[in-house]
Amino acid sequence: MYHIAQINIAEMKYPLHTPQMHDFVSNLDRINALAEAQPGFVWRFENEAGSSAEIEVFGTDSIIINMSVWKSTKDLKNFTYRTVHAEFVRRRKEWFHIIGQAHYVLWRVPAGHIPTPQEGKEKLEAFRENGPSPEVFDFKSIPDRNG
Repeated sequence: MYHIAQINIAEMKYPLHTPQMHDFVSNLDRINALAEAQPGFVWRFENEAGSSAEIEVFGTDSIIINMSVWKSTKDLKNFTYRTVHAEFVRRRKEWFHIIGQAHYVLWRVPAGHIPTPQEGKEKLEAFRENGPSPEVFDFKSIPDRNG
């Protein structure tokens, strides 16, 4: 049995704890709790302090990550675009630069596997370099068997 892992990244326009980022930062706990309560949610990455926004994976502290595992792409897509989370997706240009290349990727993991930030980085880099495949994909290129 497989689940779907995802990593998405964003390059902040301002340091995390500045007034310009307040609306984003002040809603992180609420949006994370919403994700955790969604059907199909399995796991999300957080450091010892309970944050995923304060870990450096891409060589700079201006790039933040979000990683999670879901039972299906349908469950992840429902959360991403059919809950209040979608409001923050629409507002992302207020807080984040346009990266100019893929900023998220999905991949299958065996049920029970917890991906690392390094694994997520490698999957995103593979997607950027080679495009979608059965191993790495986005919402537009979901292989049929991943639902």
